[in-house]
Amino acid sequence: MLEASLSQLEQLVSDLVQQNQTLLGTSQALSAELAQAKDENESLQLSLMEQEEKQGATAARIQALVERVSAGPLVESVSA
Repeated sequence: MLEASLSQLEQLVSDLVQQNQTLLGTSQALSAELAQAKDENESLQLSLMEQEEKQGATAARIQALVERVSAGPLVESVSA
């Protein structure tokens, strides 16, 4: 009976070691994916900031043009 219990315990330990190895591999893969996702997120945030900056500059140029048109004298058509 002791031999059977010992054999069963050895099998359980072996199963746990195998599960541990599998979980370690999964954990490493997930860590790598997380690092890649963080890099991509950072890249996207920088891209977004650049786009917002360009959009702000374009909006400022458009506003300046609107102000120039609004402030300038109106030219009426002269019939000859």
